[in-house]
Amino acid sequence: MQQMKMIDISGFTATTCLLLSVLQIPVESFLSGPSRDVRINSARTSLSSTVERKVSNLAESSSNTEPLHAKDPAISRLIGLEEDRQRNGLELIASENFASAAVKEVLGSCLTNKYSEGQVGKRYYGGNEYIDEIESLCMERALDLFGLDPSVWGVNVQPYSGSPANFAVYTALLQPHDRIMGLDLPSGGHLTHGFQTPKKKVSATSVYFESMPYVVDSSTGIVDYDDMERRAKMFMPKLLIAGGSAYTREWDYARMRQIADSIGAHLMVDMAHISGLVAGKVVVNPFEYADIVTSTTHKTLRGPRSGMILERQK
Repeated sequence: MQQMKMIDISGFTATTCLLLSVLQIPVESFLSGPSRDVRINSARTSLSSTVERKVSNLAESSSNTEPLHAKDPAISRLIGLEEDRQRNGLELIASENFASAAVKEVLGSCLTNKYSEGQVGKRYYGGNEYIDEIESLCMERALDLFGLDPSVWGVNVQPYSGSPANFAVYTALLQPHDRIMGLDLPSGGHLTHGFQTPKKKVSATSVYFESMPYVVDSSTGIVDYDDMERRAKMFMPKLLIAGGSAYTREWDYARMRQIADSIGAHLMVDMAHISGLVAGKVVVNPFEYADIVTSTTHKTLRGPRSGMILERQK
């Protein structure tokens, strides 16, 4: 049996060895020379040069610069058809909007290549110095958009959309099977506010938390706040939720604040559908009353498909 050749690489870091392997560079090519230290230093210099050359070749390869219509004609055709549909149709879905060219440019940038798990200055991956600057700027702008004092309000701009933002709030404030109360779906509420049927848990919210909805007065179409208070004092939720997907009236946040305080509950406002109106100061400002506010950024704000959580610092 042929004896396996052993190579001494104790002077190389794990990263160096990994790069040698990934780039298919023989370790033996770096292990010739008069002394061990000289060999190692030579290896590092040679490796750096080789990596730069390989990366440069990769960046210039046709597979990276080839346009979509040439790389994947089927997907390119479907995107073109969807663009025509959006351009030539009359869209009446209130939760949709048309992203600007600047927004689409950012979404198609090199930022899509980067892992940035964690918080600003506290990442789990290296190379996030510019991501930190971008996220910090985004947070600063979010607070400024709604005229919020950063010493009173904080913001997280990492949620992918409104539903994950809502669920993040629930898991932060509540324990499994704690009670919540939101607007009933048939009254204009949202699935993530705890809606369920007698036979089905419709969303993760109703799976992990107990919910009782409040409703609108069928004769006026306005939330019945007296009935809400009655239900809240009976059910005693730990979280009272304002906001909905298909409720077109103003919200009485002051009354809801009063109800929440009377039962020791947090007041959360989901303003995903009206955040642009809040920023424009044409509807009641929920920040005067809420403990925590969630929103999307792609509806009336016309930004990228994303979400944010704004929390009062207590």
